[in-house]
Amino acid sequence: MGAAGVTAVILAGGQGTRLRPLTLSRPKPIVPLLNVPFLAYQLDLLRRHGVDDVVLSCSYMVDDVRGAMGDGRAWGVRLRYAVEDQPLGTAGGVRNAADLVSERVIVLNGDVLTDADLSAMQRFHAERGAAATIYLTRVPDPRAFGLVDLLPSGHVHRFLEKPGPDQITTDTINAGVYILDRTLLERIPPGRAMSIEREFFPGLLADGIRFYGWVGEHYWLDIGNAEKYRQGQLDLLSGRVRTGVQPDGWRDGIALGDGAVIEPGAQIQPPAVVGPTCRLAADSRVGPHVVLGAGCSVAARAVVEGSVLWDGVQVGEGAVLRDCIVASGASIAPRAQVRPGAVVAAGAVVAGAPVLS
Repeated sequence: MGAAGVTAVILAGGQGTRLRPLTLSRPKPIVPLLNVPFLAYQLDLLRRHGVDDVVLSCSYMVDDVRGAMGDGRAWGVRLRYAVEDQPLGTAGGVRNAADLVSERVIVLNGDVLTDADLSAMQRFHAERGAAATIYLTRVPDPRAFGLVDLLPSGHVHRFLEKPGPDQITTDTINAGVYILDRTLLERIPPGRAMSIEREFFPGLLADGIRFYGWVGEHYWLDIGNAEKYRQGQLDLLSGRVRTGVQPDGWRDGIALGDGAVIEPGAQIQPPAVVGPTCRLAADSRVGPHVVLGAGCSVAARAVVEGSVLWDGVQVGEGAVLRDCIVASGASIAPRAQVRPGAVVAAGAVVAGAPVLS
């Protein structure tokens, strides 16, 4: 199997409030990207870098996550669950999984889509005899993130959360992937909420622990809000993310699921994913940059562009959807217009007269 003595812990204890209303009906670890649960992309990344022992630290709609992901076997890993009775924060979530981990832990934030070279990061950690290593990524505007300053030696110098314009000294931010020696978990009090960014990491610095930053030039995106969630889908469709996860039936930029019916005269413009049992009526147009979940129907003369539709969405005749997200079972009335940036909740009905903004 995979790397000996290495366990991954994925932090998914939150309720996905930034993704609401999408996460009212589905927990964040299994929101679909190209009709595949998001967690599958993280499991695939770990497996491709030799880590096949994974613990999901979670507390919200856990039965739904178990139902979708099972024991992880479908993605080539062993997946176990560390369930929090009450939210424990990012550090507390790792501590809650401590009994299930081995001598080294790779921690991933549960909302990060990345193709980081975890093998190179692990080598970096081992070669320096580090006790902790944090993955850093460069961003054009770091003001909305937590800056991480490094010394020339690669040691972490300081953390700065959401800096002002005059405080920006670097463009490297915390990318939400960490390697920790298991002994460090003893520094986290069990059963108490604690932040890994605001309490645990500053404690390592204060005590002179060998703590390094690894700067990776890889794809990285926090999919925690609706805009970034849709962007992640577009980036996957465009091939910007290296991943072993692909939708069923992918060929020449279009994926057609089993049982999809494309009536004569319907157009699909790549890239596009059309899920199983979807029906596209004559003279409808889907794409480019569209994902349709299972069982969607697009009526005649309807147009869907740049949008993500979850399963069972009904799009009425002549409706126009652009650059939006529509959750499961919603109904878009004939001639309705769903404007860019809109997020339609599961089961909602969008009338044909008003314009949704």
